[in-house]
Amino acid sequence: MTNLLDPSILFFIFGIFAGLVKSNLEIPQPISRFLSLYLLMALGLKGGFALNQSGFTSEIAISLGLAVSLAIAIPILGYNLLKLKLDKLEAAAVAATYGSISAVTFITSTQVLDKSGIVYGGYMAAAMAMMESPAIIIAIVLANRIRQQRNGAKTENTSLANVLHESFTDGGQLLLLGSLLIGLISGDSGHKVMAPFSIDLFKGLLAFFLLDMGLVTARSIGEIRGKPSFAITYAFVAPPAHALIALVFCHLISVPLGDTILLMILGASASYIAVPAVLRHSMPEVNPAVYMGMSLGITFPLNIILGIPIYTEIAQYFA
Repeated sequence: MTNLLDPSILFFIFGIFAGLVKSNLEIPQPISRFLSLYLLMALGLKGGFALNQSGFTSEIAISLGLAVSLAIAIPILGYNLLKLKLDKLEAAAVAATYGSISAVTFITSTQVLDKSGIVYGGYMAAAMAMMESPAIIIAIVLANRIRQQRNGAKTENTSLANVLHESFTDGGQLLLLGSLLIGLISGDSGHKVMAPFSIDLFKGLLAFFLLDMGLVTARSIGEIRGKPSFAITYAFVAPPAHALIALVFCHLISVPLGDTILLMILGASASYIAVPAVLRHSMPEVNPAVYMGMSLGITFPLNIILGIPIYTEIAQYFA
């Protein structure tokens, strides 16, 4: 559990504490947005530089293919379980939230792996980007079908083309993929030029961003009150279950240890930015406090504080 001694994690815990005691400590929204974009840009560059060195191999193709498969399977499994206890539209929204990923959880886990000396593929940044959208698309298709069943021809479907456009042109997602491509093209020369920006500053800015995320998490904890007990239980149980599903498939097809850990963490994470932003417009019938409270109030801190080291230990045990 040396993860708890990492300054970034300690700043996250401190942010939760400051929020719970109702301190007036606050990170201005423009700065928070800048930090988020910086982390995605730095991560994309790192992945691109790594891809430039390794080239596109069968090992990379396997890891990326497994990432997409998990991004499709998890929301489908989640919906079929959640609809037994929740309203179907609500179940689709929660399934999309838990079928997508948290970029901050992924970025934090790469720092933990770097500190532990565990090697992973830089191309996993591309895997993260590819896992963000399938759950959103599945949720919109499910929502359109549910509305048709309930209201027949009177219901207006959400345009899947608009959802696809919004998913793939989202600023953060586009910056991540663009940075990865730039890193791939520029190679070693680009790595030397950008190292002071994308490597030297990374750890400190991540700690500052996690401080802000701790403050946001403290506010989200209050949104959990009054939610269905089944939903709260799901927020605790689903992440490790998804991580174990990823572990089984990684073990069966011999995915390298570092990639296995990251796929477990991606499977266990839940979106609190991209998915809620789309669902607010495409599924207005569902109260955002339900899936936001679950993902940001329970799953995100659970993964950051306990999930990353636990999944790492489990993956190492079975390696």
